[in-house]
Amino acid sequence: MSTYPPAPFPRKGVTPVQPRKAQLPVYWLMVSLALSLPAHADRLPLPADAPPSFTAECGGCHLPFPPALLTAPDWNRVMAQLERHYGDNASLDAKTRREIEGFLQRHAATRSRMKGAGDPPRLTRTEWFLREHRKVPEAAWRDGQVNSAANCAACHTRAEEGSFREREIRMPRLK
Repeated sequence: MSTYPPAPFPRKGVTPVQPRKAQLPVYWLMVSLALSLPAHADRLPLPADAPPSFTAECGGCHLPFPPALLTAPDWNRVMAQLERHYGDNASLDAKTRREIEGFLQRHAATRSRMKGAGDPPRLTRTEWFLREHRKVPEAAWRDGQVNSAANCAACHTRAEEGSFREREIRMPRLK
């Protein structure tokens, strides 16, 4: 128990801090952004301006990955090596290549945690991906139902819609 008398409020010479009306919108914006960050990590839909060539060419072999999964320099390296695209020849005509490159550049990640590792860069080696998938057993990536860490749809039931929520994950039974 304190023997000190309670401090009088407001104290002499001290003006209590009151939020200014002009600061309130900024305050609420910051709070709403902070609360929405987890939701954004689970939602990675393709941007609305995705050219049909992107979904046709990239989605012809794998899930057309959201551009925000790699940085612009990484996408440049991926596009520069299409004739040796992770073991396949994914060459494109010049017009289609420019269209897809422009789209990837406009929507690429800006954070270093999305920087891919390897040559060519792999989104499955980004700091973000490794952290999100740290509890997945190594055997899962080699299982015949999954085959690769890049096969998002093997576990993420709504990956094609850009939804990667934890409650939508269905891990296949390992053989």
